[in-house]
Amino acid sequence: MARMKLKELESHLQEVEGFEKPKILLEQYPTRPHIAACMIHTMASTFDDVEDRHILDLGCGSGVLAIGCVMLGAGSVLGVDIDSDALDICQQNLEEFDIDNVDLVNTSVVDIDSVVRDKVEVVVMNPPFGTKHNKGLDLLFLEKGIKLATRAVYSLHKTSTRDHVLKKGEAWGTKPQVLAELRYDLPATYKHHKKASVDIQVDFIRFEIS
Repeated sequence: MARMKLKELESHLQEVEGFEKPKILLEQYPTRPHIAACMIHTMASTFDDVEDRHILDLGCGSGVLAIGCVMLGAGSVLGVDIDSDALDICQQNLEEFDIDNVDLVNTSVVDIDSVVRDKVEVVVMNPPFGTKHNKGLDLLFLEKGIKLATRAVYSLHKTSTRDHVLKKGEAWGTKPQVLAELRYDLPATYKHHKKASVDIQVDFIRFEIS
């Protein structure tokens, strides 16, 4: 089966509905279709980490990463999120795309061990960047992902935290590799945002489970 091209994948992911009322305490920012498509296409084409794989989308939000994985042939996807409103939007998106091999679970990253009992091969996520109220949450997501994956974890982290994140990844027994430095175009989502959008430098990192 010919793999979907990057541009086609991005075009499909532009149809995914985002958050209606994003919640600031959960750092709910949408993963842009371009970034999501680049992430998943790289996972599939460079590392063979999508097709027929069992994938966990940790903090799945409205489901853009989960849906992208299915489009590139994932065997199954489990989407986990603490926010039931986000999961409602995700479920609507799955129905719009007629996708039936994604299961959704409403739980926190802290309690995920009691929900995900089976090992997953690959974890993909765009975790909270751990700013302000959520300091350290990005690393909690990463640590949980590494515990659950048998092949690799793919994650986005602020470039300014690169050294710290890579050291943590190594300390937790993985081989981390920065695959790309991306410009995360963050739209004005909340009232305190003064500018129409802000560019944040973000690393796309693969943590190989050794």
